[in-house]
Amino acid sequence: MSRPDENRGLFATAIADGRPLLMLASILLVASGAFAIVQAATGHLLPHDAVYLGMTAADLCALHGCRILHFMIHDRVSFGGVLVAVSVVYAWLTLFPLRRGESWAWWTLALSGTAGFLSFLAYLGYGYLDTWQGAAKLTLLPSFAAGLIRARALRRVRIEPRRLDLRSAGGIGSALLLLASAGITIAGLVIMTVGMTTVFVPQDLEFIGETSAAIGAINPHLLPLIAHDRAGFGGALVSFGVAMCGCLRYARPSRSLWQAMSIAGTAGFSTAIGVHPAIGYLNVTHVGPAVLGGLVFAAGLVLASRHTT
Repeated sequence: MSRPDENRGLFATAIADGRPLLMLASILLVASGAFAIVQAATGHLLPHDAVYLGMTAADLCALHGCRILHFMIHDRVSFGGVLVAVSVVYAWLTLFPLRRGESWAWWTLALSGTAGFLSFLAYLGYGYLDTWQGAAKLTLLPSFAAGLIRARALRRVRIEPRRLDLRSAGGIGSALLLLASAGITIAGLVIMTVGMTTVFVPQDLEFIGETSAAIGAINPHLLPLIAHDRAGFGGALVSFGVAMCGCLRYARPSRSLWQAMSIAGTAGFSTAIGVHPAIGYLNVTHVGPAVLGGLVFAAGLVLASRHTT
């Protein structure tokens, strides 16, 4: 029978370099994303949201042809898809370049994770403290932070940014993917800012069929709750864009990299784009940028992956 000190030694060895803890954080992220997608797709509010509003999903659905509820669902499904995408990239960073001691992978995880966790503080701008999301992040933070701290010792290899040869198909593909990652980051910053300020863009109000003031008059807690969804989605996009940019700028082209990018891109773009026809929100100027970003991403991935040596 093993002694307690031996068990502690085995546990310490298992998490010694931080990678198991980072993988645990990735697993928690993908579980959170999947939960967000499935829960939103059911058309129900989370219990604490219903308590905060003093309204059920059925109450909201009875207003304005259910479009307020559908709008909230579209933000939450998109948010879940981005969480899945982030988790895939984090897992790849942990399993491949960080294992090889490549310093850039650690910094990419640190910068992307910091952006994601700090985005929670956006609630200071819209006034709704989501206790469930706060608890989820407090559960995730120790694993991620401890993993990063322990993984610092792995930073043995410094790699210069890749030079893109725009005369080759592979170089053009990588450039398109970098362009997509920049677009994702900028979109995230814009959405987060909108969530903290005006909450809606004109196309949103056109879809709902009401002004922002009229929506706020329905329930004083409705705008802060919608703003929370918007800002959360924007923060997740920033986190994903930063992680994706780091991978494309420094990682050596490989089959595993393109597989990770493919899975992450499919999770992110399919939910963000696919939820719009599902709820009937088909404004071209609203959906168009996401579709364009998806096409740029897909074209870049095809070119880059087919010309990997």
